[in-house]
Amino acid sequence: MRELIGGHDLLLVTLDTLRYDVAVAELAAGRTPTLARVLPGGQWERRHTPASFTYAAHHAFFAGFLPTPVTPGPHERLFAARFAGSETSGPSTYVFDAADLPTALAEEGYHTVCLGGVGFFNPGAPLGRVLPGLFAESHWEPAFGVTAPGCLGAQIDHLRGIVAGLPADRPLFSFINVAALHQPNKHYRPGATADSLASHAAALAYVDGELGRLLELVTSRGRPCQVIICSDHGTLYGEDGHVGHRVAHEAVWTVPYADFVVRPQ
Repeated sequence: MRELIGGHDLLLVTLDTLRYDVAVAELAAGRTPTLARVLPGGQWERRHTPASFTYAAHHAFFAGFLPTPVTPGPHERLFAARFAGSETSGPSTYVFDAADLPTALAEEGYHTVCLGGVGFFNPGAPLGRVLPGLFAESHWEPAFGVTAPGCLGAQIDHLRGIVAGLPADRPLFSFINVAALHQPNKHYRPGATADSLASHAAALAYVDGELGRLLELVTSRGRPCQVIICSDHGTLYGEDGHVGHRVAHEAVWTVPYADFVVRPQ
């Protein structure tokens, strides 16, 4: 990552609330063909999130603490805020002196953009302005939110306008928080009256259908783009009596992760 900063655009996509087991099962069943094409080795990597809900997980992500590999470490991180005693920064790590990644990238000349999805990115309340406030430009509207079946498509359409107005030589850091997997997701299964693992999976199929368009967009500027795509946490649909997340449960802590470079065609 240290060598890529400046020469590559950067895209961070969080598939908010996506469960690892659902992601793997849908991939194996052939229902996420775009992901099958772009994931390294055609597989998700199993990792552990640093937090059990969106707000805390994203604070960690923006400080360089992406989901951690489940195998024994230490594991060198892609990027890291500098602090004394860090044991996971290495020769390939992009180490920055700012408190967060968007600020550090802005100091490197990047234009930083946040397209929020779930409520922690809704600026209608002060809490919803904290994470977007790290970026030079941030956007949220109901069409991006948890009740909008076409949420990711609307975010991509909005990003297209931003990309069109950006000078080709200005590097871009795009962050998209995708709300589709988060409850409520029953609208992805016609006739469903309640959220379920099946509607969660159907939401992922919707997202996969839009990802190709997103990847085409981020390479349309003629620059290679480093992509990081992961979940911030899983969620529960009645397992051990729990519904939702913000609890210490295996299905919440275990998340899918991938990073790869896409290049202009």
